[in-house]
Amino acid sequence: MPSAHGYAATAPDSPLSPFRFERREPGARDVQIEIAFCGVCHSDLHTARGEWDGVSFPVVPGHEIVGHVTAVGDEVTGFAVGDAAAVGCMVDSCHECAACRADLEQNCERGTTWTYGSPEPQTGKRTYGGYSNRVVVDERFVLRVAPDADLAATAPLLCAGITTWSPLRHWRAGPGKRVGIVGLGGLGHMGVKLAHALGAHVTLLTTSPGKADDARKLGADEVVISTDPEQMLAHAASLDLIVDTVAAPHDLDDLLGLLRIDGALVLVGIPAEPHPSPTVGVLLRNRRSLAGSNIGGIAETQEMLDFCAEHGIVSEIETIAITDIDDAYERMLRGDVRFRFVIDLATLPA
Repeated sequence: MPSAHGYAATAPDSPLSPFRFERREPGARDVQIEIAFCGVCHSDLHTARGEWDGVSFPVVPGHEIVGHVTAVGDEVTGFAVGDAAAVGCMVDSCHECAACRADLEQNCERGTTWTYGSPEPQTGKRTYGGYSNRVVVDERFVLRVAPDADLAATAPLLCAGITTWSPLRHWRAGPGKRVGIVGLGGLGHMGVKLAHALGAHVTLLTTSPGKADDARKLGADEVVISTDPEQMLAHAASLDLIVDTVAAPHDLDDLLGLLRIDGALVLVGIPAEPHPSPTVGVLLRNRRSLAGSNIGGIAETQEMLDFCAEHGIVSEIETIAITDIDDAYERMLRGDVRFRFVIDLATLPA
């Protein structure tokens, strides 16, 4: 098997450090990608620090992967050596269940193969993510990237982009719809950009008054400070859809109160601790819905990438060296990033 190297967490309380491992040889339907950039998701931090159940160490995080194809299997038809290509949160699924047949591989009934931390069907070994020099993935889970794309700024679309795009599309955000986005971090800033590009009236809900100018530059029509009771009351029952990107526990009742009849509050941020349970009466009024959304399928992710290419949408990023990843995690916890860290894999030590 080809040797690969990257950065791994070897224990919940250890810094990430150089790690050598093996990738499988490209099979008939496989694409091998030399990784140029990998975005840094809050899920990476949760996993590397063992904050979620079921984490097996060592773990190589990273599921916002872009680079160039260096090898293809004999049966690959959609990619050629030299193509720009991308990999998101998934690298395989069963391909047979109802969810997979409906292009909802993230909900595979037999278990999605995640980009890191899952058993790999081809080898039985654990998958390792994009904090590394190369990856080998079934063609069906490799995504096309425009040849002239800014690869570094495209990388976060593979998680932050699709995580917000999927609920916006499912709940039909567009002209005539009023959409709220909670939080202006890595996911939230993409939600604002995408909802605006889809033609919706966009309201950012934030606890930070200092983010108002950034939100308007990104496409928000209004900014509501969610800790201000008067502002929240003024926007009661005014929104059709709220996409909540915040990955920390918070009270959902005030957000539910902003929904019109048949409005939906969709959770996409995953906190390490549960949210307080919402009040049933708030849901009953206006026939409101509380829902969740987990990334999107491969077809939907390609749709999102094509839409972003057509509309000139990329993530707002700060590029970092991989040796600075632990500092980046600490800065993420402090909210000290505008708006997504992206690792330049050229900085990976040999």
